Amino acid sequence: MLAFKRAALGDWDMYYVRLGWSGVKVSQFCLGTWHLPRLDLVDEFGVRRVDVDAAIKIMKKAYDEGINCIDTANRYHGAMALADLNHVGNSERVVGQFLKTVDRESVIVATKVGGQMAPWPNGEGLSRKHVRWQIKESLRRLGTSYVDLYQIHFPDPNTPKIEVLRTLSWLVEQGLVNYIGLSNHPAHDIVEFMELAEGRGLEAPVSIQELYNIIDRGIEEDKISVARRYGLAILVYSPLAQGVLTGKYVNFNEGKWTIPGGSRATYADYVKRYFTDRNLKLIIELNEMAKSKGVSLTQLALAWLIGMQERLGVTIIPIIGATRMEQLEDNLGSINVKLSQDDFNRIDELTRTGGAK
Repeated sequence: MLAFKRAALGDWDMYYVRLGWSGVKVSQFCLGTWHLPRLDLVDEFGVRRVDVDAAIKIMKKAYDEGINCIDTANRYHGAMALADLNHVGNSERVVGQFLKTVDRESVIVATKVGGQMAPWPNGEGLSRKHVRWQIKESLRRLGTSYVDLYQIHFPDPNTPKIEVLRTLSWLVEQGLVNYIGLSNHPAHDIVEFMELAEGRGLEAPVSIQELYNIIDRGIEEDKISVARRYGLAILVYSPLAQGVLTGKYVNFNEGKWTIPGGSRATYADYVKRYFTDRNLKLIIELNEMAKSKGVSLTQLALAWLIGMQERLGVTIIPIIGATRMEQLEDNLGSINVKLSQDDFNRIDELTRTGGAK
């Protein structure tokens, strides 16, 4: 399950893990594309443009440092928290430009389907009609002939699971997709998909993509055990709680929350849900722990996720994002941070008493 392969790169060692029960190897980190570097320029709709050159440089740096996995979605724009229909698909196009600079076979490309992509009745969801349409659109934007990991972005209660699995299995048979995964599904849905796939001889998911970090530990209640039971890898989004676990939203001298100009919290209100007294206490304590170990708060938070693999018995692949090169380098530095059992116990205690569940 955790058969690591090490490649020495720069000041750190990149590890590779199996993508769930499959045989394909992915780097310990996956690079996310929900938020990309932004320009000050706006488009005709008044939306900030993505700095494509800067984004590709970061992707290339990540690739050069051993990250072979890149995660995107047909819904992502890169400079909008929730993209409208005028801006969906942009992140896939940026990834497509990056893929032109490397050997396509050396990269694991993951994208998603299910969100709204058009205003008409079948413009969203997981029907055979919508999925077959959107895989063609994603491949066009990505400039590739296949996707390595095709993930169901959200549940679709209007489409039977058997239709979803048969459609995704067809995509695998056609060579358009190598593996399939689930994202943001309740534990009982994951179980139903896995049992249905086994019972009908259809393609089974290899992974789930879930919210998980030191503050948000909800998946430990049910989804971790499901992933362990079926050998699913867990791709973790928001591993730094939308940047909150970097400490950038805390004035440590004054012991209070702050919102830097141009930060994600200035245009994404969902970040502010973390701004509680309990979380403030938690982050201040975690920052002191990080300083005592000579690492950044970011590195402590990511090292905790990597270390939780052994404690929980599942493969955990944090999806890291970076809008500046120094952020990427800070993230990568966490690979060499080793936490003791006492460190894990202390963080467990802090999340019980000082942070939001």
